[in-house]
Amino acid sequence: MKTQQVQRTETKSDPPLEPPLAFLQRLWRLNQALELLSARMERSLGITAQQRLVLRCIGRSPKVTPGQLAELLHLDPGTISAAIKRLGAKGLIERTKDETDSRRALLTLSKVGRRLDIANSDGTVEGCVRTLLAETSPAKLRTLAVTIDRLTELLDATAP
Repeated sequence: MKTQQVQRTETKSDPPLEPPLAFLQRLWRLNQALELLSARMERSLGITAQQRLVLRCIGRSPKVTPGQLAELLHLDPGTISAAIKRLGAKGLIERTKDETDSRRALLTLSKVGRRLDIANSDGTVEGCVRTLLAETSPAKLRTLAVTIDRLTELLDATAP
């Protein structure tokens, strides 16, 4: 099923949204753009944006454990486990047993995974973020980070 991108522009007849709704509108538009680009990445690179993030993190921290990776990315261990399983099925990562604790798995990139790790980021979510970071002042980036972190805290505190 092909997803169509809906480009919506404000018209003078659109009623103005309250600030919380306008903010949510932007977040959902961002989420849609992330999902669409992630789907394109899967078609072109063979991995989604989320999988590329996990792969890149493993590339930066060879022999990381799934638990450490979940902590690094602030994700539920089950979410990381599913991503690791998908990347393993694609032959992009390898699991080895920790020599000091055979219950722990260590994650490294396979040869194919290493090539994908160093692949050009053009056309990826990471590439778009890289462009944004280059175009935005450090002060604005700090404000954005604080705002995102605070919203995350509020959402986490509200979740059951």
